[in-house]
Amino acid sequence: MIGGSDMLLGDMEEQTNNPVDVVERLASVHEWSFARASDDEVTLVVAGHWTDYQVSFTWMPEIEALHLACAFDLKVPERRRTEVTELAALINEQLWVGHFDVWFKDGIIMFRHALVLTGGITAADAQCEALLGMALNSCERHYQAFQFVLWAGKSPREALESIMFETRGEA
Repeated sequence: MIGGSDMLLGDMEEQTNNPVDVVERLASVHEWSFARASDDEVTLVVAGHWTDYQVSFTWMPEIEALHLACAFDLKVPERRRTEVTELAALINEQLWVGHFDVWFKDGIIMFRHALVLTGGITAADAQCEALLGMALNSCERHYQAFQFVLWAGKSPREALESIMFETRGEA
């Protein structure tokens, strides 16, 4: 046996395909603006209906997970952080995957999720695209609720209720 069993186990434990490479390839195919910060991180800018989203994908080899953080340009002033945090908690109760965070120090709202790739599993294009799609859908769906709390002075519950109805068809 060449290299012994230790060498084989070491090779098996390494991620052969960096999932960030998959995300970068998807960004190129969709012609999204992106920047590779390091071997393990890429940031995309994706235009949404309400705003542009800055989406960072970070490969975390120590936990074998591809982490996604999707931020949008809504700065939360200190005086509204409690209400926005309450709104994020109300939204998170309804989400099956991923969650919203409010970073108190910076006043930033972001959606976070991760794709766990343990045991040497490689990321597929479809998985990375689904991860991004979930993030963008959640942000698009809830963006206005955050705006209603921040700029219209609505309570978190009122803001969430105002976005919960779905219109169908055309007027």
